[in-house]
Amino acid sequence: MLNALTIVTEFIGISLALGFLGVSKPLGVIIAALLIMVAAGTGNFRRFERFSLFLVVEFGAFSDARGVASGLEKYAGLVPAVLFALALIDACIIGAAAVSLSTAYAIGDVVDLRHSLHRKPAEAKAFYSVYCGLIAVAAALVLTPGTPLGLLTNAVQTLAGVLLPSATVFLLLLCNDRAVLGPWANTRGLNLFTGAVIAVLVMLSIILTASVLDPEISGETIVAVLVGGSLAALVIYLTFGGIRPSVEAAVERHGRPLRNTWRMPPLAELPLRQLTTLNRVWLFVLRAYLIVAAGLVLLRIFTLATGGT
Repeated sequence: MLNALTIVTEFIGISLALGFLGVSKPLGVIIAALLIMVAAGTGNFRRFERFSLFLVVEFGAFSDARGVASGLEKYAGLVPAVLFALALIDACIIGAAAVSLSTAYAIGDVVDLRHSLHRKPAEAKAFYSVYCGLIAVAAALVLTPGTPLGLLTNAVQTLAGVLLPSATVFLLLLCNDRAVLGPWANTRGLNLFTGAVIAVLVMLSIILTASVLDPEISGETIVAVLVGGSLAALVIYLTFGGIRPSVEAAVERHGRPLRNTWRMPPLAELPLRQLTTLNRVWLFVLRAYLIVAAGLVLLRIFTLATGGT
């Protein structure tokens, strides 16, 4: 859902830039959607890669709103403002293509469908249907009169902030899976650093959720969350991580010679990930937090969209 909404925000950016340039929004959004679909539907990944690189080299990567273009026109002249609007369109096209592709690839992996830009649309119908369907729905939503585009943009950013800690936790689990990464799996030091990053992200996610529910949240409350969260993270580390004997140094020494030749085994040959009881407890806590936080944020968004306060 979040990916789908993110694609909508990319088309919002395209429509804002087109409005500044004086181009018809419906026509421009439809052309942009078709361009994104056609670019990926050639059956050759290299062609799509060249298309993306051309956009990056040609204009760069910017992703702000129409107000910046208007401000540039006022203070720096028309040419910088037009270049910025073109760059905004460029960045949004790249973003929409990237998020749509990652979503289609993820769905293909999960349900075991043919999914590759090296396959032509006739050879991977479900993959390209998901890809093109996301783009078509996003473009149609942006062109639908009365859609609260500003609220959608803010909602996507808020939900992304709330859900980010969960993604980093699963990445940490993946980085510790020696069946997948072998000698490249995380060491104890890397796990300590990553754990600290995740702790900071969780605290910021809590603050973000609280600020959405209560826009008048005080600076003292934010500081209290940061201090309390830091102390809690330290206690958790000392209780569950700092007292364990470490064999990482020995594993690291024996694994280094294998790094240059390591290849991940095929997915069918990988063993199931064995989670410890502690892993399961923390994943349950994380899921419970995500359900509560995302639910409260969605409720708040729904209230604002229906005219509540």
